[in-house]
Amino acid sequence: MGEVRTWAVVAGGGTAGHALPAVALGRALVARGHDRASIHFVGSRRGMEARLVPDAGFAITLLPGRGVPRRFGIEPVLAMAGLGVALVRAVALLARRRPAVVVSFGGYAALPAAVAAVLLRVPLVVAEQNAVPGAVNRLTARFARASAVSFAGTPLARAVLTGNPIRAEVAAVRRSPEARLGARDELGLPAGRTVVLVAGGSLGALRINQAVSEAVRGPWAERADLAVRHVVGRRDWPRFSGPATPSPSPGGLVYQAVEYEEHMPAAYAAADLVVCRAGASTVSELMAVGLPSVLVPLPGAPGDHQTANARSLSEVGGAVLVPDAELGPERLAAEVDAIVSTPGRLQAMAGAVRTLARPDAAQRLAELAEGQARRPGPGADAAQSSTAGPSSTAGPSTS
Repeated sequence: MGEVRTWAVVAGGGTAGHALPAVALGRALVARGHDRASIHFVGSRRGMEARLVPDAGFAITLLPGRGVPRRFGIEPVLAMAGLGVALVRAVALLARRRPAVVVSFGGYAALPAAVAAVLLRVPLVVAEQNAVPGAVNRLTARFARASAVSFAGTPLARAVLTGNPIRAEVAAVRRSPEARLGARDELGLPAGRTVVLVAGGSLGALRINQAVSEAVRGPWAERADLAVRHVVGRRDWPRFSGPATPSPSPGGLVYQAVEYEEHMPAAYAAADLVVCRAGASTVSELMAVGLPSVLVPLPGAPGDHQTANARSLSEVGGAVLVPDAELGPERLAAEVDAIVSTPGRLQAMAGAVRTLARPDAAQRLAELAEGQARRPGPGADAAQSSTAGPSSTAGPSTS
């Protein structure tokens, strides 16, 4: 049997916010009948895609390069040199594989393949996860056949509202009374309390961690109606674990601190309210699951995109937006208490945020890519087989 011809090149990564939606698209294409081997990923050696993509069963080419620092010195020069090398390799890769379409998820890891697609006249589809587009997508969308966006009004050329693809295991979360009880039992959380999930990302969010830690010791310490599951993050774990872990009074608050959430779907199912940052993947998952939230956007994010993401949810009543500089234990406790103590507010917020959900975003993006490709794929009526398990032959390449 000969080598399977490449149908799509999926480019992007660097962070999980770029890599996870890209993997979700790959799985959706497989579900639509594309051969897994016909979908080839391109990313950065430094990015999370180096692990996430092979784990999902897809082959990937890892290129050199990194984000260009916005300051003078040798680092921007080295970064530009690395991107130049990556561009040459990306052109060679696309010339050899001759894909029908390139889908770019943005970020520095996507730039070489997106530019190569433009140079070789391969149809390009840009996928933007945030309400404010990143620099790479703003540049390459000018040459793209379509721009898949996650929020209405995102300023990109030829925008098509598809939503942001999310992990299949999160899309499958159910919040029925039975499912929530099961999730709480799995995580060791009490059945009869309001559960607040706090998560600042895999590394952690220092301002959020500080506010929660102090609230647990202070205004929440005696709360017999509240349980907090605090995902601290790997970077901040040494600072907030061990002897530094708050110890509420017996009979008062139930408090769990974990370094990393290994069971995020269960955590989503168990929670009544989430306190977190406003990255694209996070807010997309909150919308899909229907979870009310207190959103604390990351300050200094490019284009202040996290504030724009959070505002999209707060404007419909599905979230409360608190600027990072204003967050402290008193403000956190006040915002959470105002939500959980007002009858019907949690339910109203859940309904509001769910109006923004696009659980079929991966399928919509796959359909858009098929419509723009220069040769047809199997089509949407192909067997809707599963997002089948990983292939043992897929793995990273650096060529």
